[in-house]
Amino acid sequence: MNRIELKTAQKSRRKLRVRKKVYGTPERPRMTIFRSNKHTYIQVVDDTTGRTLVSASNREKELASVKNTVSEAGKIGEAAAQRMKEANITKVVFDRNGYLYHGVVKAVADGARKAGIEF
Repeated sequence: MNRIELKTAQKSRRKLRVRKKVYGTPERPRMTIFRSNKHTYIQVVDDTTGRTLVSASNREKELASVKNTVSEAGKIGEAAAQRMKEANITKVVFDRNGYLYHGVVKAVADGARKAGIEF
């Protein structure tokens, strides 16, 4: 197994370990994050129906100026929280998707908390 395959396998194991404990319900949906080197994506998912309720990313026009850095990632979390409030969602379960709770992931979570979302 080469280095890239090993890293991919380790990330998928971490992701499954997190997902076996975290489950979104209609009352408390799952807020999941995906980050690449350029972009950050947030989805709020109801796992009972398998539907995405709210989403936000810095690929959208209104958030295109937000860079994928720790100092600006909180804005994406705040935008997602604003959309969650419009959809009457106040409590979520945070799914870090196998990433460490550090850096951009933590900044997004702090931005959502700052905007009034509980998790």
